[in-house]
Amino acid sequence: MESSSMSTGQRLHNVFVYGSLLADDVVTVLLKRVPDSSPAILHDFHRFSIKGRIYPAILPVENKKVTGRVLSGITDPELDVLDTFEDDEYERRTIEVSLMDSSQKLTAYAYVWANINDPNLYGDWHFEEWRQAHMKDFVNMTTGFMEELELPESKPRVETYETFFQQGGDTTPMS
Repeated sequence: MESSSMSTGQRLHNVFVYGSLLADDVVTVLLKRVPDSSPAILHDFHRFSIKGRIYPAILPVENKKVTGRVLSGITDPELDVLDTFEDDEYERRTIEVSLMDSSQKLTAYAYVWANINDPNLYGDWHFEEWRQAHMKDFVNMTTGFMEELELPESKPRVETYETFFQQGGDTTPMS
């Protein structure tokens, strides 16, 4: 592990990303840079699609794996931005990933879906499909989120998302 040469003495973090944050465009909007990254695998997890959402969720599932990448050198303020972006739908957990280029194991944070019994999770989520169908709108939504974040009365990301992607039909809660 590389030691930080930053004079502020803050710790740098590794963050495993597996969904919209695989796109440099989204990362750039959030962090104002593209951190160094390495392709990685998270074992015993599965990446689900979420009904009514275009971003994925991961949860522990034995004998499954999620491919993604580890962003390295994430600062505390950047981690705060990611925490806010992921909102309360996800919880940040410490996990262990295997780097694909070296098989080295690395400890990193990952945003894991908070509701383990969520009935809206299904199937698989595919980055390429998302990139072609939704990335442009998602980058625009993320830009709006970051502009909101700088305002004193900022909205949570889920609210920003739901405002941006107004969907008709099945978004009414079941009573």
